[in-house]
Amino acid sequence: MRLSHRSLTRSALVHLILGAYTVIALFPVILIAINSFKTRKAIFRSPLSLPDSESFSLIGYETVLKQGDFFGYFLNSLTVTLVSLFFVLLFGAMAAFALSEYRFRGNTLTGLYLALGIMIPIRLGTVAILQMMADLQLVNTLWSLILVYTAQGLPLAIFILSEFMRQISDDLKNAGRIDGLSEYVIFYRLVLPLVRPAMATVAVFTMIPIWNDLWFPLILAPGEETKTITLGAQVFIGQFVTNWNAVLAALTLAIVPVLILYVIFSRQLIAGITSGAVK
Repeated sequence: MRLSHRSLTRSALVHLILGAYTVIALFPVILIAINSFKTRKAIFRSPLSLPDSESFSLIGYETVLKQGDFFGYFLNSLTVTLVSLFFVLLFGAMAAFALSEYRFRGNTLTGLYLALGIMIPIRLGTVAILQMMADLQLVNTLWSLILVYTAQGLPLAIFILSEFMRQISDDLKNAGRIDGLSEYVIFYRLVLPLVRPAMATVAVFTMIPIWNDLWFPLILAPGEETKTITLGAQVFIGQFVTNWNAVLAALTLAIVPVLILYVIFSRQLIAGITSGAVK
């Protein structure tokens, strides 16, 4: 009984700490979203209150949608994020399967080489990347961002997925080989479904930095037709720094989509983290 009481107390304390951290983390986001629907006077008079019939206003969103092509920025960010995520998951899973399943000369060295990509920031090679994209005539195209983000996300994806794939039973894969399944079929039909939570974990950890990145869009794709929503919001905020309705509306439009994507992957993310912790 004493052990059970101590365990419940510890669990309650952990949940209390996590709940407090969640409130602290979400409070600025909620505050921005709430005030984006208020008049300028209401923002400064009562920033913590919900908008009512007197304070409710969409002037900020009207200004943003008229002055900036936020719909185009959103499509650019969505395209870059989804295509980069697809390539990271596809190539990352294939490389992780090869490293975890096959033993060959240089296996360990290859894994260590890929792990360097986690420790060394890709931004250190910005000058070389810009020169390479200029030589390939990919500057001011979405493909320049997709290639960079794919290279950026692969090391972490391979590291996480290879660890999960090593835990898959060899008996299952050998049974598939006995039944005449090719290595590709084993990979797509047997292995990938079992590491789905891990892939969701990789997707979240890859997706958020891509969506929020300002560095490479500013350097590789600053053109009006290729601006991402983060770069577009930053430029817009610089132009309307005193128009708080427009600034808060722009920030809300930049934040909300990534929160929606996170909620979509959140259940698989939790399953991936907990399964990794248990194993």
